[in-house]
Amino acid sequence: MQTQTLQLEDGARIAVRCYVPPGAPPRASLVIGPAMGVPQSFYEPFAGWLAQQGHAVWTFDYRGSGDSLEGASLRAVKADLFDWARDYEAVIDAAKAALPDAPLYLLGHSLGAQLPGFLQKPEQVDGLVSIAAGSGYWRENAPKLKRSVLYFWFVVVPLATRIWGYFPGRRLRIVGDLPRGVILQWRKWCLNPHYSVGAEGELAAQSYARVRFPLLALSMTDDEMMTLAGTRSLVSLYASAPSVVERIAPADVQARRIGHFGFFREQFSSSLWPRLVDQLQRLASIAAAQQAGVAQKTA
Repeated sequence: MQTQTLQLEDGARIAVRCYVPPGAPPRASLVIGPAMGVPQSFYEPFAGWLAQQGHAVWTFDYRGSGDSLEGASLRAVKADLFDWARDYEAVIDAAKAALPDAPLYLLGHSLGAQLPGFLQKPEQVDGLVSIAAGSGYWRENAPKLKRSVLYFWFVVVPLATRIWGYFPGRRLRIVGDLPRGVILQWRKWCLNPHYSVGAEGELAAQSYARVRFPLLALSMTDDEMMTLAGTRSLVSLYASAPSVVERIAPADVQARRIGHFGFFREQFSSSLWPRLVDQLQRLASIAAAQQAGVAQKTA
């Protein structure tokens, strides 16, 4: 594992880790887009395993979080979800520059499968595997979460953010510490029936529509946050992308629970993780068929 810091044009510094496979050249680059409030260290066992399978794997922390905070005060961080999308794309750019001839896939966990809709250069991505991701609209939250989420959005978030100057998620044991601009924009998205596209308007819809790489969405039947309806709503935002939604139940892998975070835990290194490698091959086949179709139309 190698560490580096990406310096963005706006002055932001993004902490990145790259896991390089031993021996032969990498078969592909994989960029893991983290979930809201989840540090890149959470994905380390998964990323290391993927590197052992022959992939170059990139993880990162969004500005104002994890190693990218660099000990600064979170109150001073000026960032929103559009900034986080730029951070994501900066890592994609670095991964593509390192291996320009290798396919590049995104593995998006929750928020990490939502932000690719705002990429300025989606053409350099060959596919997205969405893991435990959905639109976030509150009415499509899992039943238990839906019972308390309006109190969270209308009381906890405004009050806590006003008092601390950021969202103190670790103190409250909810989500994680987040910059003020991120939590307030996310609130706006989650209260809109059409999520990010509904909250941000036509330009957002056009941005998602520019995405044409294939999308495979993995939905967990026991996800405590995301529902199948929410996953389908998110997939529908990528209106121009070929997509497949696949449900995974704990019984499919002889487990008692997977949930929103379990996919990345080492207990699934002999079940879910090898299945994901096969799914990357599936994405490659979809992308190849897509390119062949484009070639025929232009011939």
